[in-house]
Amino acid sequence: MTLAILLSGQGGQHPGMFDLTADLPEAQGVFAAAAALLGADPRALARAGGSALHDNRTGQILCCVAGLAGWQVVAAARPERAIVAGYSIGDLAAWGVAGRFGPDTVLRLAAARAEAMDAASGDGFGLAGIRGLGFDALAALAERHGCHLAIRNAADSGVVGGARDALDALCREATGLGAQRAVVLPVHTPSHTPLLDAAAARFRGILAGAETHRPAAGAPRLVSGLDGAPVFDAAAGREKLALQIARTIDWAACLDACREYGADRVIELGPGHALATMAEAALPGARVHALEAFRSRDGVRAWIGRP
Repeated sequence: MTLAILLSGQGGQHPGMFDLTADLPEAQGVFAAAAALLGADPRALARAGGSALHDNRTGQILCCVAGLAGWQVVAAARPERAIVAGYSIGDLAAWGVAGRFGPDTVLRLAAARAEAMDAASGDGFGLAGIRGLGFDALAALAERHGCHLAIRNAADSGVVGGARDALDALCREATGLGAQRAVVLPVHTPSHTPLLDAAAARFRGILAGAETHRPAAGAPRLVSGLDGAPVFDAAAGREKLALQIARTIDWAACLDACREYGADRVIELGPGHALATMAEAALPGARVHALEAFRSRDGVRAWIGRP
């Protein structure tokens, strides 16, 4: 059995995102470290709900907390063979799951990443998700509206970034061209576009001072969330972590890497189930679940360990 572990990006934060992990003993250190950065317990912040969950800095930290806490549930099942990839901020959490960064380092870097992005992006920008148009057509559409390709999810699905007024117009045109879905997302930062070149440069310097660990024997194989390539060299991997802030990320390549590694089960760690939905299409022979779909931690462990 080979397990693919997918770490969620922003957008799916909700009040029940820590229901399965809130009282997990192994996750208490992660919650405590996040509380020091957030000024409040992340579980309490989540339960309170509201727009605060989608603040860029808060959201990036919460997504990493969810991924790291969820990993404690999965790790207890001792998967025999695993590969891990993260979507957007999930790419940073994936380094924690793979043992390359300690949990405290992941959370500190998440806060610094968000702060760098906020400083570089200004107001009035965001992202839009488009499904049902070919990638070349989407690229041409983005160019016409002065926007940028941010994420390639699949051959007919992607995310574009730019000014929100331009994104509104782009979505209207995409719908007219036959897109099945064209919607501005609840994200206020044009992530993965050249609009954030300054943020990538700032984060590159911060990453240079981060302590990197050698993964333990049996740790999940880490692939870059930028292009799906395996991360063997820490310095090259850190460069991609910085670069993905301001360049198009190829999530479809990450799912291809999981399939090529032989993943026959997939679990999404973090808020929501968007990555699980994409994995069902990209890995049709695999058994796929989001952690949030389980009612108990024992259920997760039994599913992973079942022949």
